[in-house]
Amino acid sequence: MLRDDLKQAQIAAMKGGEKDRLAAVRLILAKVKDRDIELRTGKAAGDDDTVIIDVLQKMAKQRRESIQMYRDGGRDELADKEASELAVIEEFLPAQMGEEETKAKIEAIKAELGADSMKDMGRVMAELKARHGTQLDMGKASGWVKDSLS
Repeated sequence: MLRDDLKQAQIAAMKGGEKDRLAAVRLILAKVKDRDIELRTGKAAGDDDTVIIDVLQKMAKQRRESIQMYRDGGRDELADKEASELAVIEEFLPAQMGEEETKAKIEAIKAELGADSMKDMGRVMAELKARHGTQLDMGKASGWVKDSLS
């Protein structure tokens, strides 16, 4: 389980003296705990990894946005710190689908649902997220769905 992997990574970082990695893993664990409290569960049963992946995806998205803002503002040292946190976060995310594979999945879902116009975008996005949400950057996928339907 992903929660166990995170705890093992925390222990390994402590033993290895990797302060930056330890800080990033602790931050992830804190966000996961916040999410557990938000959901009013101590430990979720079967969907635990799904909850953790959702938290990781949100954290990764925030880091990407921060990196861009820091680079635009000339704050490269802060951008580098965010980039190192992003690298640790991405270690725990499942492998992401590439652009071509994602577009193929979108086309398959469109054909299956009979989607052919922009009014069907919500249905296509919902199905795409349900099937492949943990393997996609939904922001990018949204643009591809929009291009495909227009």
